[in-house]
Amino acid sequence: MAVQEARGEAGATGAHGGGCTCGDCPHGAREGHRRAVAEFLLRRDEFAAGQGLPAAVAHSVSASRQWVSEELTQSAEIVAARSRAEGQAWLARLGRRTVRAVWAAVVTLLLVQALTAIGTGWTAARTAGLLAALVVAGALTAASWFHRARGGALAPVIGEDNRLSTSRAVAAAWVLFVAYAVLVLAGRLAAASAPGERDALLSGLELARGAGVVTVLAVVCGIAVLVRRVVGLRVLAQRLQKVPADRPRAADLLTDDAGRGTFADLQYVVIGAVALLFAAVRLARRPDQLPDLPWGLAVMVLISAATYLAGKYAEGGRPVILSVVRAREAGDLDAPIRTGDDIEIRGAGFVPPGAGGADRLSRMAVRIGPVHVHVPLVPVTGGFSNPTDTVLTVPVPADVEPGRVEVQVVTAAGVETNRYAIDVTE
Repeated sequence: MAVQEARGEAGATGAHGGGCTCGDCPHGAREGHRRAVAEFLLRRDEFAAGQGLPAAVAHSVSASRQWVSEELTQSAEIVAARSRAEGQAWLARLGRRTVRAVWAAVVTLLLVQALTAIGTGWTAARTAGLLAALVVAGALTAASWFHRARGGALAPVIGEDNRLSTSRAVAAAWVLFVAYAVLVLAGRLAAASAPGERDALLSGLELARGAGVVTVLAVVCGIAVLVRRVVGLRVLAQRLQKVPADRPRAADLLTDDAGRGTFADLQYVVIGAVALLFAAVRLARRPDQLPDLPWGLAVMVLISAATYLAGKYAEGGRPVILSVVRAREAGDLDAPIRTGDDIEIRGAGFVPPGAGGADRLSRMAVRIGPVHVHVPLVPVTGGFSNPTDTVLTVPVPADVEPGRVEVQVVTAAGVETNRYAIDVTE
């Protein structure tokens, strides 16, 4: 009721203020996410300093840890919901921005052609180039309208994990460039009157003239399709952990899911951009034929694409448990694992790339025999000491029967580790 009243008041005023958190406008979603994050960080640091604990649980270490974990999990879910709302609003804004960027590029092309025409005069090639740019810009504008809720013209290059796909972005850039080049030739052919000029333009479309560009186009498009297939199969086989992002970012083209720069992606984008720039210069110098990309440069792009594909095959890996030991505080005596004790699970790959947020960490669970135990969040200043990518600490619940039981970790991506057997005594 309070939310409805607040929305009614906002509608009565005709605009959302700077502190709007209702999510009905992009600014409100952004402000609501910012406030939720600030509140979560404040609570986490308070708990890390031992503040804010109720007296009913302060006397028990395990009870206070569980209570803090539940409180942080609830706050993290609010942050995640606000982040998704902000991401959807950001995608809607991105659709409009892509349209403006496309038409700004058309205006820039017009200015460059007008400046270069000083002294040489306006030519039919310049007219064909401008008309081709208008056709491409119109197509991209229509695509932006149909996908206005999914990032506009960038929707085809956004992967299933809500990140910008490097392979799709490179392939899309080459597709747009080749389409523009063919439209330029089509425009010149439509304006040509002499039979000899028409024959020369048609010969410019022969494979011998544009073999390098056609080869690069075929390879980058094939890489985009193959990478999608490879990633999908590796995720289904639990050899690769994928966690969806809140929204796509430009840095996704050069980084992995955790935001760390990767050599395979970086070199693929750089070499592809350099080759595309060279082809654009060749088209500007010779607008009567497809850009004759030298085979040396084309082979460089092919090697770069092969390196990128090999990197996709090599990345990731299944999480693994290496050992399980009884967690021991300073001064404790050595003893076997009993119900109620904390166990320390050591291994690798427990936290998937991009799953470092509290809402993702709270989804981790450990299967001890038939009992599922949620991994508690243990806050420290600036982050969490549990769980980590290599160590998890969980209590052995009383429901676990004494004897030999198996331990298995389920990550935030839903991937299960190997089973590790331990002995639980009474």
